[in-house]
Amino acid sequence: MYRRYLMIGVAAIALSACAGNKSGDTDTTLMDSSVMSDDSVFVDDGPMPGTQADLVVNVGDRVFFDTDSHTLTQQARMTLENQATWLAQYGTLEVTIEGHADERGTREYNLALGERRANAIRSYLTALGVEPSRITTVSYGKERPAVAGSDTNAWAQNRRGVSKVE
Repeated sequence: MYRRYLMIGVAAIALSACAGNKSGDTDTTLMDSSVMSDDSVFVDDGPMPGTQADLVVNVGDRVFFDTDSHTLTQQARMTLENQATWLAQYGTLEVTIEGHADERGTREYNLALGERRANAIRSYLTALGVEPSRITTVSYGKERPAVAGSDTNAWAQNRRGVSKVE
């Protein structure tokens, strides 16, 4: 007898769950389109303004360098100009510039190269009007590759500077 009541109760719960959403719309109690990702950085139309995701999607968070160089390319300068404009909109944000290198060369050489790259980015952003006190730099050398591999494509993507919103 107890088993019969249990089965009826389970069936009633299942039916009530199905009946609650006859229109076919997504159940907003389970998934609200304005609910953001784990980092709470996405809203209905994309990333929340002033977040790392906003920088990545709408501006670009990284620039790339030639082999053994810390000279900013024309493409890098354009990206940094967009970053400076974006940072001007969010005057309280601080950024850390990460300098990276590809796997070739010694650890010490690549740490120094990463530092020069991060400082080149910092100098360009400050020349564009970003307050120096809002920018810190760090070099990871070859320790944090963006792409695994030992070929020209991987090396090109690992020779980079990345802006991180703090």
